[in-house]
Formats: sequence, C-alpha cells, structure tokens
Amino acid sequence: MNAATMPSSASLDPSASDTLPSASAVLSQLCLSYGSQSVLKDLDWRLLPGQVVGLLGRNGAGKTSLLEALLGLREAQSGSAQLFGQNALALDDAARARIGYVPQQSDLFEAFSPAQLLSYFKSFYPRWNEAKVEGLMSRWDIARDKPIAKLSGGQQQRLSIIRALAHEPDLLVLDEPVASLDPAGRRDFLRELIEQVLDRGTTVVFSTHILSDLERVAFNVAFLKSGRIGLQAPLDELLDEVRALSGPSAVIQSLIQAQGLSCLSRSPLEAGHERCLVRQAPQAQAQMQTLTLPAQISSQSVNLEDLFMELT
Repeated sequence: MNAATMPSSASLDPSASDTLPSASAVLSQLCLSYGSQSVLKDLDWRLLPGQVVGLLGRNGAGKTSLLEALLGLREAQSGSAQLFGQNALALDDAARARIGYVPQQSDLFEAFSPAQLLSYFKSFYPRWNEAKVEGLMSRWDIARDKPIAKLSGGQQQRLSIIRALAHEPDLLVLDEPVASLDPAGRRDFLRELIEQVLDRGTTVVFSTHILSDLERVAFNVAFLKSGRIGLQAPLDELLDEVRALSGPSAVIQSLIQAQGLSCLSRSPLEAGHERCLVRQAPQAQAQMQTLTLPAQISSQSVNLEDLFMELT
C-alpha cells in the first residue's frame, strides 16, 4: 500500500473495519483516456467477497490503469468506482485500512531498513498481524536491518507483499506481484495467498503474465480487451465448457444457432473456413460433450493459453 491508499493514524477507529460491509468493488461505465488515446471504455466490473480473480490482457491493454482506477489512484474521465460502498476517490480511513496493494513498480522507502518500514506502517493499522510479519520475514530470509536499497529485486518484492498482507486486508490488489521471484518464491507466495483467502475470505485481484501461476490460484479469470472486461468466469468452468471448433464458416454458424452456443471469438482461416471458440451454458454441458458434429467440423478442448490468445 502506498501513501494514496494509506489511512491516517489520527482518525482511524480500530473497531470501524469490523462494522463495515463485506469487501466488494464495483466499477460502472468507467472511461479512462490519456490524451486522445482511450484505455478503458464504459467498463463494468464487479468483485465479490472471497473471489480470487486473475486479470489477463496483452501488454498495453490497460491492466495497471484499471487497477489504479479501481483503487482510486487514478481518476477516470467518466463512470464510477466504488469500494465497500464508497467512492474510491474519497475513501475514509476505515475503508483504506481494509485495502492491501502491491504496485508493479516498488514504492518502498529505500533509505529505510525493512524493520523501520514495517514499524512505520504498523502504526496505521489496528489489525496488523505481527506474527504473520515475523513468520514471513524469517521464511523469506529478508534481512531486517539492511537498507532496502541494497536488497535484491526479489527481496524487495517479497517485502512489498509482506507489507500488503500484514494488516489482513479485505481487498488485496496485486499488479504483477511475482515478476521478480524465482519459481520457488512464486509457489511460496501463492500458497500464502490461498491461505489468506481461505482463512479470511479476502477478495483478491491480480494481474500476471505467468499463466501457470494463474492456473494454480485464480478461481476466476477476467479478460481485458479493447478497454472492457470481455469475459469473467471461473477458470475450471471455462476449461470444461469452451471448445475450439474449426471448419467451414457456414456450417459452424449453423451449428452455433442450432445448439444455442455462445461464440466467444472468431478467427478466419483459408478457403471460407474459420476457428471459433464456443461456450455452452453449464446446464447443457453434458450435451456438448456428446455432441455429434458434422464431418466437416473438428472440435478441440482449450487451455488457459488458448483462452488468453483468443480472448485478449
């Protein structure tokens, strides 16, 4: 969490966070532009308590801008962002104390030592879990008294994660949180993330380009394309319900209409053929599995990489 999302210690009521509604975030018709370039376009998005959502999009799609707008760190031209029922641009201290944030670029105070940094932030949060902090500092082997500027990139990223988890937030927002960690470090972090969700029902949203990490922890995936969340759904449902159909365009379109399938994406192939990602409603999934396809149509299952390539 940085200064923009940090409460002031003077006005924070230690009991207030226990009486606020469950964590949730709602974005409605959000539009964000940089000069003449539109990044977010009438974007609607809702995050529910206990959800773990992996945000996927190509480089430059606006993932960081979306997460910053969600937290009220960037003001959109129109639309609204609400956290815990409050305007994200005008959160009170109790609401700010319920948010954990790990930005893509470290915003640590590099002249501090980790011990000094954590002691400073501890003063703002009544729910600060010192046992969790000490456990993670020891397990992740972070020197407490070494200047942060002299820590490795991976150690700095671990320290940012500890700071974001220490006050047991109800909403945890992570922007490429493991980019500097090795595979063992990523697994350890993801294990800690799952425990946080299971123990506290924390709402977690994070972006990452490492698809294997999403497959381990993201119960839901959201695809950002052309300024909108084109699709959000539980990952296991998508992998079960989505098929890639290839064949003559006319035959595929007739099949989609006849079976009531949803066409998620279309890619033209040669000679009047195309490839379509189609999804059938869960209640009709059994029919999809036993569907007799015309001889001209081939059907393949998809993985997360396929979904990323086709839907972003």
